[in-house]
Amino acid sequence: MRHSEFHRSHRIGWLRAAVLGANDGIVSTASLVIGVASAGASHETILITGVAGLVSGAMSMAAGEYVSVSSQSDTEAADIARETEELATQPEHELEELTGIYTSRGLTPDLARQVAVQLTAHDALSAHARDELGIIDTMNAKPVQAALASAGTFALGAALPLLVTFVTASGNTINYVAVTSLIFLAALGGLAAQAGGAGLFKGASRVAFWGVLAMAATAIVGKLFGVIAG
Repeated sequence: MRHSEFHRSHRIGWLRAAVLGANDGIVSTASLVIGVASAGASHETILITGVAGLVSGAMSMAAGEYVSVSSQSDTEAADIARETEELATQPEHELEELTGIYTSRGLTPDLARQVAVQLTAHDALSAHARDELGIIDTMNAKPVQAALASAGTFALGAALPLLVTFVTASGNTINYVAVTSLIFLAALGGLAAQAGGAGLFKGASRVAFWGVLAMAATAIVGKLFGVIAG
């Protein structure tokens, strides 16, 4: 029977961007709402501030992810171009380099040489990109994918505490937003952990912890400024 294996490494690129975006959307918007509410702002002002935070945050996430991942992509492209030139001008040196890599991983020198020769004959550039540079297809930088995933998930995450703010009375905003946001964060951490093959409790708890810290910090700042303003 054919042995079938299921791996999750192909999800790393979009999963990282998606989790980061959703987490930031929930945490930053909930913290912003709680901070402004703690300062004594009106319900309308809190909502307007939250919407502004959603829009600006989503655009910031998209721009930041695109620039960051584009830099990674540019670096990978430059390394590939350099490796292509070296393979064309120094093929024997590159073969020795590949042999040394396989030897360092535990193969005997003779076997490492055979493997290097065969992989070079099959696809020299792919062999060097994978084994020398550490660039593999499932991990390749995709700037547009990362930007869209971050912006979209940030907006979805930010919409959750905003919806809670919209449906609750102004006097209960802080409590409801804090509790529901923690539930959202724990669920997000659990789903991300499950998608990545990690433990649910570990994923949920670490996301919730940082969410509590962020909301508490902004609540304290909002309260202090609210007292001063009063």
